[in-house]
Amino acid sequence: MQNRLNPLTHKNLSEIKESILATLAYFDMFNYPLTRAEVYLFLRNKFNYELFGDAIKCLVDNGIIYQFDKFYTLSKDHYIVVRRLEGNQKAAELMRIAEKVGSLLIKFPYVRGIAISGSLSKNFADAGSDVDLFIITEKNRLWIARTIMHCFKKLTFLVNKEHLFCMNYYIDMQQLEIPEKNIYTAIEIGTLIPLQGDIVFEKFYAANTWTRKFLPNKNMRISSAMPAKNNFLKMMFEGIFSFYPGNVLDNILMKITTNRWLKKTGLKRLNDHGNVLSLLTDKHFAKPNPKNFQGNLLSKYEYKVSDLLLKHESDLLH
Repeated sequence: MQNRLNPLTHKNLSEIKESILATLAYFDMFNYPLTRAEVYLFLRNKFNYELFGDAIKCLVDNGIIYQFDKFYTLSKDHYIVVRRLEGNQKAAELMRIAEKVGSLLIKFPYVRGIAISGSLSKNFADAGSDVDLFIITEKNRLWIARTIMHCFKKLTFLVNKEHLFCMNYYIDMQQLEIPEKNIYTAIEIGTLIPLQGDIVFEKFYAANTWTRKFLPNKNMRISSAMPAKNNFLKMMFEGIFSFYPGNVLDNILMKITTNRWLKKTGLKRLNDHGNVLSLLTDKHFAKPNPKNFQGNLLSKYEYKVSDLLLKHESDLLH
């Protein structure tokens, strides 16, 4: 019997198709195919799961998207599925190392929470992958914590392990909300894998409930974080630099680091990915300048989605 859909269902089906294409378009920029569950998880709107299943099947049947085994993609190239499977296996190996790194770094003064970010948090790694880390520090002590941690990282260069300590995004407990509210930051927050500091990450996710606007089906992963434990040396150091001495030192270190990075940016030094080195600094955060990689990626994504929807406009209405 022919399945007769009322006009409202037709409208909903069209919206679901657009949302599916927008989701696949985002991950297509990273050559990363998704399972059906992952597509649904990263949809930008909430939809009935049965209608979602009809919509994704329709897109495959019409040759708008492609299905290889359990994976869906905009690309007709089966190799990206092979690439993903190999990347997932490599990520599982690197994840075990990242957990040890997190257990070590949480012992540093004023560090309150550590999470895996970047490609590893999306369960992908290759031979050149880094362990990217998202760090939450005590309020007004970010720069002391960051300076000590980066002095330690200098030592890792001696044993060629610096790629395991890419501490590139810091915030403190006074400013947990991420100000850039877009699909990129929502996905980055939604895919974080907290390693240490379960209570701190509960507060972090509570401060960033705006991500539900972009990812209404995505639940945050607090359960993966271990409770942060203090040790004697950490407590002793923090006691020495409490109150006024710590405030002065933190401000001095912020100014030194800010000036050093401004020089790097002025000289247009490039990182390993070919982007100009640029760090945004403030009393409560230290992070890569979003105008660089993030801004370029969002522009590329918006163009890709609009081009995709325009190309398949007539198909989406059926």
